[in-house]
Amino acid sequence: MLITHDTRCALDTVVDLVNTAPEDDTTPDALPDVPALEDFVRNHDVSDVGALSVFDLSAVRKIRGRFASVFAAPDARTSAKLINELVAAAGTTPRLTDHDGYDWHVHYFAPGASVADHLAADCGMALAFFVVAGEQERLRRCEAPDCRRAFVDLSRNRSRRYCDSRTCGNRLHVAAYRARRKEAAG
Repeated sequence: MLITHDTRCALDTVVDLVNTAPEDDTTPDALPDVPALEDFVRNHDVSDVGALSVFDLSAVRKIRGRFASVFAAPDARTSAKLINELVAAAGTTPRLTDHDGYDWHVHYFAPGASVADHLAADCGMALAFFVVAGEQERLRRCEAPDCRRAFVDLSRNRSRRYCDSRTCGNRLHVAAYRARRKEAAG
């Protein structure tokens, strides 16, 4: 599957956005206030975003939950429905652009769109490409029992199970190894 630079950026952004949500009642929201949203926008090079407000923060949190539903969707039909709703609500206006040293690519958000509509349109379309390509199952949640972070499995054989093999994957492999040794020792 060909993934263009802008699609990859949008995928990274949507995964990071979904992962800002608290995992449970004991973990904090990683988008607690407008400065955190400003940092998120800056760190992800989200272009054409003006001054942000509490309204923007609320709207981004709302679409974050809707994107999380896409990663939890049981099948392509459910994903397609959720993505269609996100993209339609954003009022997409596809347009070609070349900015910040990047070659021609498509932005799906309307000029002057809110940051939430911008994210819904561009990130929604990036996810839509996966559904269209029959690759919806690559939109996953970490299989570690104590982690439910979202990720996009870009491995060749679609075998990635953990959000990060160095943390979640390694932790589970070490635990399994120790359990085997303990059982063998008897």
